Formats: sequence, structure tokens, C-alpha cells
Amino acid sequence: MRVIENIISDRGSKYAVSGAACGSEAEAKALVKELQRRKKFAKATHNSWGLLASDGPVKNDDGESGAGMVILRMLEREGLHDHLVVVTRWYGGKHLGGDRFRHVQEAVRIYLEQAGPGAR
Repeated sequence: MRVIENIISDRGSKYAVSGAACGSEAEAKALVKELQRRKKFAKATHNSWGLLASDGPVKNDDGESGAGMVILRMLEREGLHDHLVVVTRWYGGKHLGGDRFRHVQEAVRIYLEQAGPGAR
């Protein structure tokens, strides 16, 4: 799994983004579980993810309402299928309101940019 840490920081909240080739919801859940084996990610407040699998779109907000749908929309726009993208947030104590969705979008954009053609 490719992990890009410390990409966004806002009012104490910190974000990371991760991703890997993935073909099913079961595989996605296993990859997220693997990510959470890293001590830092196990302590994260949210590990929201999205996947456009061959049997349909799958997402998990992990308590960050709407984040999974933001990730799915970006994957659809890119036409990126069978690739899991996870946006991790460590809550910093202050509510971000609508900015949190912009941060999720920015995290996915950074991932897609850095992952390059291999992710597409």
C-alpha cells in the first residue's frame, strides 16, 4: 500500500492518504486493517475510503460523514477502477465544517497526482 503522510494540516487536524490496487470490498477491508496495524494509523480518528470495484462502488466514512462519497466521486471522475483510496484524519480538537470535504478532495487529488499512471 502506498502511503503519503502529513499532506494537510488545519486547526490541529492532520491528514494522510493511502491507496492500493484492490478488486473487492473484502480486499478493501483487509487493506484498511493492514494500514491500521501501523501504530500511527491505528490511533487515527477516521480512515475513510472508497473503491470502484467491478461489482459496484463501495465506501466507508468511518465516522467522517460524506467522506466516502467524496472519494468515490473523485475516483469516478478519474475513471480509476479497482483501486482503493483511503483518507486518514487525526482530529485536532476543532470542527472544520465544510473545509473537511475540501481536505478530503485535496488528499485524493494529491494521491492521484503522486501515484501517477500506475494508479490509473
